[in-house]
Amino acid sequence: MNNKDKLENAAEAAKGKAKEKVGDATDNRDLQAEGQAEKSKADLKQAGEKAKDAFKD
Repeated sequence: MNNKDKLENAAEAAKGKAKEKVGDATDNRDLQAEGQAEKSKADLKQAGEKAKDAFKD
């Protein structure tokens, strides 16, 4: 995984976490769900990149 991908995935996860926290604070279930989805998407991307890297070595 190159550094650009790592940064993008980390930024997407952070953005999702922030949305989830704001949703929690405002009791906005839609925002909570959106944040959780973004975090999950970023985590899946990271896992996929790590798997690709494992096969490259």
